[in-house]
Amino acid sequence: MLKLNHKKLEVYKKSSELVKLVYQATETFPKSEVYGLTSQVRRSAISIISNISEGASRKSATERKRFYEIARSSLVELDTQIELAFSLKLIDKIPEALSELVNEVFAMLSKMVK
Repeated sequence: MLKLNHKKLEVYKKSSELVKLVYQATETFPKSEVYGLTSQVRRSAISIISNISEGASRKSATERKRFYEIARSSLVELDTQIELAFSLKLIDKIPEALSELVNEVFAMLSKMVK
């Protein structure tokens, strides 16, 4: 694997943890959602860390900022999908650790965009 600096970023590490929590939370979704909300929620989480990685590799500040904005938008999408899963009773409750991590990553990305 490449030994790149973005892997040392706290936002990268927290986003990696977020992916793990999302996969755990979606394990209990019904099989009928495997190609629906389960897939969408997981793709949103993966998009966050992927865009952080891609943004960090860009040379210009403008390009980096754009990818961090995309990562933040994917995080908002993830937040919406998790709330939807809760309202549809696909999960009994939104895990506190997941909620806290979403807020932490959002704050970090918001700082990076500025």
